[in-house]
Amino acid sequence: MSRFFVALLPPQDIQDYANEIKQYFADRYASSGALKSPPHITLQPPFEWADANLPLLEASLKEFASGQQPVAITLKGFAAFAPRVIYINVVITQELLTLQADLIAHTESNLEIVDRVSKTRPFAPHLTVAFRDLTKQNFKAAWPEFENRQLHFEFTADKLTLLLHDGKRWNIKREFGFFSGSN
Repeated sequence: MSRFFVALLPPQDIQDYANEIKQYFADRYASSGALKSPPHITLQPPFEWADANLPLLEASLKEFASGQQPVAITLKGFAAFAPRVIYINVVITQELLTLQADLIAHTESNLEIVDRVSKTRPFAPHLTVAFRDLTKQNFKAAWPEFENRQLHFEFTADKLTLLLHDGKRWNIKREFGFFSGSN
């Protein structure tokens, strides 16, 4: 069994910017957990999947992605899930909510992947820069610094990314282009 999750990844320049902020948190606030994955917006939270069935998982995600239109994404400022998580805020749009809900429904009906937590709370898209190992004291120190910090990026998400955990960090396993994007 391996651990996977499905996400939208921003273009490389935005990833680089987010990684600089993650590194800042690692250096300044001793929070390096967010460095263990590329910057991303989680759509399908982590799940276990049998390695022998990987072709089935990939085929199902490819089928889903091929029916999707690219989605415009806006990143604006910072927000937090106090007292542990600081993230780049993702502006919620109907397109993004629909994409996530459709993916969750697809993986549940086709792959029997059920995320209990997703069923109990609304989707809150975010791009994490500090979490888990950010202490409450360091959160209190860092949040005022980021609370009103300006940030604005826009990009078009045109593919789903499947990430695989190797025991230490999350790595890109495969990408699935949306209908009008390239595969």
